[in-house]
Amino acid sequence: MHPPALVERIKRMSTKQTSLVLTAAAAVALIAFGRHAVALAGGDSMATPAPVPKGSEQLVLAGGCFWGMEAVFEQLKGVSSVVAGFSGGAATTAHYEMVSTGDTGHAESVQITFDPKQISLEQLFDVYFLVAHDPTELNYQGPDQGTQYRSAIFYADDAQEKAALAYIKRLEDAKTFSQPIVTQVVPLKGFYPAEQYHQHFVQLHPDYPYVVFNDLPKLKHLRAQYPQLIKS
Repeated sequence: MHPPALVERIKRMSTKQTSLVLTAAAAVALIAFGRHAVALAGGDSMATPAPVPKGSEQLVLAGGCFWGMEAVFEQLKGVSSVVAGFSGGAATTAHYEMVSTGDTGHAESVQITFDPKQISLEQLFDVYFLVAHDPTELNYQGPDQGTQYRSAIFYADDAQEKAALAYIKRLEDAKTFSQPIVTQVVPLKGFYPAEQYHQHFVQLHPDYPYVVFNDLPKLKHLRAQYPQLIKS
């Protein structure tokens, strides 16, 4: 609804109705601003990834805010670590405040380290496409707007590229979504861990408003749809 129309509608409302609308608007504003408020309070120290266990592989995915993406994939069997970070741009611009401008080429991403003997690429794609984000939203996810929130698979080798393209084709053939899938499948040029305060954010701050509204529902959906994939 355009602002002038909204103003006229509010004028016609009762005091109680107006209060409810303004309260809802304030809540939306708080949720949308929430991530930036955390950034203003956070430090600049970047996270240090853990060593990759022998026999493990890594997959870099982007799909909106990396808080929720990280929280979802951390739940999975065979996943030894998930790091929130940036991919798609240069190392010199891989900082949250710069990426948030939408001008760096980076997307908020997660680097997933997993054991292919315990969880397959296809199972990771199941969770990515059907739980962790909406692959039909172009350059946004929920309240987050901009190319830094785009849907993208950054493949590390030919096997990952072929698996990603085949999975997307299968979803399209099955008409799983009513809208076109806009997920990019592009080569991985580099992954850069985000600031330390972004790591494991949902686990450390489960009551944070943004997390409650946007991320906890994903974890609930994961438990309902793929209970067999969750760590005991």
